[in-house]
Amino acid sequence: MKAMLLEFPGPVAGLPLKLTELPPPLPGPGQIVIQVSHCGVCHTDLHTVEGELPLERLPVIPGHQVVGQVVDQGPGVIRFRPGDRVGLGWLFKSCGSCRFCLGGQENLCEAAEFTGLHRDGGYAEQVVAEADFVYPLPTDLPGEIAAPLLCAGIIGYRALRLSGIKPGGRLGLYGFGASAHIAIQVARYWGCEVLVFTRSAGHQGLARDLGALWVGQAQDPPPTKLDAAIIFAPTGALVPEALRVLERGGTLALAGVHLSDIPALNYRQHLYFEKTLRSVTASTRQDGRELLELAAAIPIRPQVQLFPLAEANQALKLLKAGKINGAAVLVV
Repeated sequence: MKAMLLEFPGPVAGLPLKLTELPPPLPGPGQIVIQVSHCGVCHTDLHTVEGELPLERLPVIPGHQVVGQVVDQGPGVIRFRPGDRVGLGWLFKSCGSCRFCLGGQENLCEAAEFTGLHRDGGYAEQVVAEADFVYPLPTDLPGEIAAPLLCAGIIGYRALRLSGIKPGGRLGLYGFGASAHIAIQVARYWGCEVLVFTRSAGHQGLARDLGALWVGQAQDPPPTKLDAAIIFAPTGALVPEALRVLERGGTLALAGVHLSDIPALNYRQHLYFEKTLRSVTASTRQDGRELLELAAAIPIRPQVQLFPLAEANQALKLLKAGKINGAAVLVV
């Protein structure tokens, strides 16, 4: 099978992913093999490829927003059969027996493994997945639309929940990439007023098109304080900016898997009046199920830019430069 393989991390300008011919994967007990049709390109992939995340195995195939059809199954699989249409996200598996897993927080499992990091991902013609961690997908949902939902959508949804935003509340979104442009669709469905902070003129235009009440840059004073805010951009300098305009009792959620250093905070200016600063760590399967149900009900329609599998490096370069408006998706 063809795959975009990362042998050594490095700047995407150096084209670290290599198009390689590999043996097709074989499923183990409880596993399935997915013939990949589409795979979303995520900022986490960028952090993986450039080595900003600890890489526990090399070489590795990135990609964790995978859409395709089941083509093989290992012993013990009863949920799926060859021909079923499925989606695979960031959480490859968790242990299922620790206190976090048993308490509904499998995203915090210390033995969790993640697709495209600990296990080969979807920048390939085929990928192995744990059947219990795969989502069934309707046949009428286009693959390029489904792919961004499987991480950008799920993480955006979890970040919305952890931000504590209430229906009709005032929500700030910092950065307006794949995840934020899905999160705004959920927030608007909930009747929230959404204020978007982003430097990119293209992202600002998309935010307005998707119903943002106000659009500006992080240093601009918004017309009103925020009940809740989410930072999607991997930029720690945004944290004091967001806390500065957060209402009393509000929550700021940090949605990225990687964040640059946060500048010093002033307690009185940034955190007093019971403001909350919290991170968002991965997601649970329940988050995924709820997001996919919402996506069908709203319906959520990501804006996508398509690339052939062999152009994964180019897609990552454009993503790093902020030149993807919406979500990038590889057509495999």
